[in-house]
Amino acid sequence: MPYLYTLKPHGVYAEYSHRTMVKAVEDFCEGLPNGKLDYERELRELVLRLYAKHTTNGCKYFLDKTPRYHLIIEEVIRLFPEAKFIFLWRNPLAIIASLVETFGRGKWKLWHHRVDLFKGIVNLVSAYSAHSDLACAVRYEDILTNSDAECKRLFAYLGLPFHSEVTSSFDGVQLAGRLGDPVGAKQYRRISPEPLTKWEQVVANPVRKAWCRRYLYWVGAQRLRVMGYDIDQLFAQLNSAPMSFRFLASDLLYLTYSAAQVAMCRAQEDLLFYT
Repeated sequence: MPYLYTLKPHGVYAEYSHRTMVKAVEDFCEGLPNGKLDYERELRELVLRLYAKHTTNGCKYFLDKTPRYHLIIEEVIRLFPEAKFIFLWRNPLAIIASLVETFGRGKWKLWHHRVDLFKGIVNLVSAYSAHSDLACAVRYEDILTNSDAECKRLFAYLGLPFHSEVTSSFDGVQLAGRLGDPVGAKQYRRISPEPLTKWEQVVANPVRKAWCRRYLYWVGAQRLRVMGYDIDQLFAQLNSAPMSFRFLASDLLYLTYSAAQVAMCRAQEDLLFYT
């Protein structure tokens, strides 16, 4: 991500003045035989060498699943045209609930995830629509309810042999590092259908339901259709979810604070854009 952002004038605030650095890199690229194309090719080779050093002999794939790659998704596809791209869609209402529970500790602090809930969904839907011929899409819900068939389809796309035990032994894969899923990998030892309706308990109070309705309207029927969801069904699920008044007072407080945070962030973005 930081390597590709050396060609992006916006989106980075740094002590060294990022926009000035981008201009310098652009000027440097003009002196290369093939311009920016040569620069991107060198970035590609650097990344491939690092991946190779991080793997054991015989590895066919290196999985790089950085969530905010949606910000550079077109550049990644252009740099690695031979790669395999898997788009994992999920019910937006469940995504909201997961963010609240995982990172907000039950509090409605969604302003921290504004870039993912808004820019992210636009970037991913746009990229999949443009490159659906070379990508593979799968819904999270389908993996939970029809795991063998969906995983078999994914393995076929990857050109790998499928063994049904992978759906019940994934907890044996240990990933080093400080990041990753802090919840699911610890709670579940095998694929479970529990997350299918777990979100209903999180978005239960009137404030949260109202926010989710506005969000679904913003996402729109067309984007949801690309993701494999029907907007009317999602509205029906939201309306039929049990009602609760838990967190109502704190949600009102956090929504006010959220509006102030968003306004401040936009002001900062405008300032960075014009300076």
